[in-house]
Amino acid sequence: MNTLVAPGSAEIAPSIIDRARRGDQEAFAAVIRYYDRGLRSLAYRLLGNRDRMDDALQEAYLKAFRALPRFRGEAKLGTWLYRITYNVCLDELERSARTTHLPLADVPEPVETAPAADEALSRRDALARALDSLPPDDRAAVLLVDAEGFDYRAAGEVLGVPAGTIASRLNRARASLRRNLADPAEAAAS
Repeated sequence: MNTLVAPGSAEIAPSIIDRARRGDQEAFAAVIRYYDRGLRSLAYRLLGNRDRMDDALQEAYLKAFRALPRFRGEAKLGTWLYRITYNVCLDELERSARTTHLPLADVPEPVETAPAADEALSRRDALARALDSLPPDDRAAVLLVDAEGFDYRAAGEVLGVPAGTIASRLNRARASLRRNLADPAEAAAS
């Protein structure tokens, strides 16, 4: 029997959370493994760089470990972890905005790839660029709701705003994504 997940639930078992709150490093590692994929996705999409993502996650996990004994359970543990990760990423974005970065040379195009792979890569790159063009708050709303499956209320808890604000951020972000991803020929025709 899997003791990580509570019986009849997709949530992590309360006994694991209790052990982690008491400082059990193995239990905390189990909690992080459980949420890591989603937190990693959010951090990468907000920061756009694997090294920055890894640094931010390391900081977020350390903050979570130190704060877990004070976790009151007013929100779900996952929501609390997403909130910590989101805040660390915003701090990183703010720090990097104050720093001047020199652009790296463009990555050369791959040699002779199949047209289907080129098209898929092109779409993925276009989506990544469109997401990157969104303000961090709008991008986070899209990632939490559309990519991670959070409902508006839970996404609002992570981002510290009401569900209605999530709805307006999603409306604005989705419209921007549609414009940025529209085929130029279709956009010119409409």
